[in-house]
Amino acid sequence: MDYARYIAIALYFGFLLFVGRYSYNKNANMGEYLLDNRRLGPVVTALSAGASDMSGWMLLGVPGALYATGLATIWMVLGLVIGAYCNYLFLAKRLRVYTEVASDSITIPDFLQNRFKDETKILRIVSGLLILIFFTLYVSSGIIAGGKSFESFFGLDFKFGAIFTLAIVVFYTFFGGFRAVCITDAFQGMLMFLVLVAVPVVAFCNLNLPDGATFWSEVSKYGKNHLNVFYDQTFLSILGLMAWGLGYFGQPHIIVRFMAIRSSKELAQARRIGIGWMAIGLAGAMMSGLIGFVYYSELNLPLADPEKVFLQLGETLFHPFFVGIIISAVLSAIMSTISSQLLVSASSVTQDFVFAFYKKEISQKAQVSAGRYAVVAVALVATALAFSFNESVLNVVGYAWAGFGASFGPVLLFSLYWRRMSALAALLGMITGGATVIAWIALGLNSYVYEILPGFAVSCVVIYLTSLYGDAIDKMSNEPNSATVQDEFEKMKTRL
Repeated sequence: MDYARYIAIALYFGFLLFVGRYSYNKNANMGEYLLDNRRLGPVVTALSAGASDMSGWMLLGVPGALYATGLATIWMVLGLVIGAYCNYLFLAKRLRVYTEVASDSITIPDFLQNRFKDETKILRIVSGLLILIFFTLYVSSGIIAGGKSFESFFGLDFKFGAIFTLAIVVFYTFFGGFRAVCITDAFQGMLMFLVLVAVPVVAFCNLNLPDGATFWSEVSKYGKNHLNVFYDQTFLSILGLMAWGLGYFGQPHIIVRFMAIRSSKELAQARRIGIGWMAIGLAGAMMSGLIGFVYYSELNLPLADPEKVFLQLGETLFHPFFVGIIISAVLSAIMSTISSQLLVSASSVTQDFVFAFYKKEISQKAQVSAGRYAVVAVALVATALAFSFNESVLNVVGYAWAGFGASFGPVLLFSLYWRRMSALAALLGMITGGATVIAWIALGLNSYVYEILPGFAVSCVVIYLTSLYGDAIDKMSNEPNSATVQDEFEKMKTRL
């Protein structure tokens, strides 16, 4: 019956390849290839944002953490849900409107340069460089998750699984661009939702609970600290886990969906769909970890790798065809994130480095071709990095998430809400936020508090003080354009 599993997986891969080829437009311009000319509807916006956000760590990292340590991980999940909601509420609408007002910006570096009228292009270079560094790290986490999935389900070599996963993603991203990425992400989001509900429900029904026993008493029986939300937690560690939510304000692969929606008025509907999808999905991931812990404890078969608990439950309890769907959902979580990150990374390579300084006129066709080949280049570098890592999926994601959140989150929020913010403040905010995260990790201080918290705080302080007192040294200020900056800020506010 194993052939049924492969049929399901083949159908899934066939759909992805079809969408990539169907979305191919040899006459596409960069606005279409990178942002689909702002034509996304609210449902696709919400599902694609959620799927690109919830990468392999949702189906591997979260269940694994609950399996290993129990409910102490709930603080991170709570922080993520609150952070995602606030991202829709406070950033999405203003960013959608302001990116259009500021010379119809199609990338985050575009927006920062246009928002501050930075003729030096320093903001574009630094933001583009940060995107390349942290996204290469982020993509590598997806490659690791892909390799683990193939290793667990098929007994294949880790490297083969990783390369195969990447090859499919590169194909539909290379040809289809933003449109293909969003369509496949929306489909993959629905697939993820299906299995995140089905797996814990079926696994729960298969538990051998003694008469009179409850599930929670069984969790407590096998793991005496698994129900203690404060187990091995300090005030700082809880604060650090909750601070994962701050990262949403600075994730380019997520917030680009807000920039691409048809109308800012549709973001309220997208928020309801997206947060509902996220809350139910994360609850399913958490319960899968706890139920898996009880299930394998009853059988006296502890898992060597907790991050494979979701995969093992699927393999043990479901019909081969549905196992194929579960495998496809796990790969969906991985691929949907990788594709979005590759596209944003490619936009950085082309828009922020190649085209920004190339003096000659470049045709739209040549620009799109360069973007496609940049996708391949970033993918190759990330693959090499993934093979050199000896980290869990959740750890690698955590590093990249913190880097983006601290580098871009404060800068974007201040730029959307504070007219007095200067270009120098944006530059120093990005640099100090990212540098603080890197230094915090290098010094081992992330064992006390998650690195995004100090990085975000330092960036905010630097932006505020530089904007207030940095006029005398701000060589990036362009006085003739200051009136234009103020006019565009007011224009953004009137359109909200």
